[in-house]
Amino acid sequence: MSNLFGLYPYVFTPTSHLVVTLSFALPIWFSLIIYGWVKTTQHIFTHLVPLGTPIALSVFIVFIETISNIIRPITLSVRLAANIIAGHLLIRLLRGISEKSPYIFIPSFLVLAILIILEYAVAAIQSYVFITLTSLYLTEIN
Repeated sequence: MSNLFGLYPYVFTPTSHLVVTLSFALPIWFSLIIYGWVKTTQHIFTHLVPLGTPIALSVFIVFIETISNIIRPITLSVRLAANIIAGHLLIRLLRGISEKSPYIFIPSFLVLAILIILEYAVAAIQSYVFITLTSLYLTEIN
């Protein structure tokens, strides 16, 4: 809903800031990690080393998998914020160009209308991606 409200004129989009998206992702990630450690400790450890990994590479694979698990909420937040910012920035830039030049007002108005429709789709898709990735992280634990 926050993404959709940000498409209206003079309404700020809080999800375009990394602090807000991190405040969504970190509690979910942290609760999944705690749940995994409490309920399925052995599965969490076996998930760090894939089957068939040579013993010599196990230490490096555990290190890489640990780093991968730690940066998940950061990548999820950056993905969400960047996609929201990109569309809003594109709309504002095109709107600024169309205001300065009356000759391209009609063509840019059509492009702006298409971009706004696309932004509504992006707002819905980003919430879907956030929920889907969270559920994928949950299925790794179970």
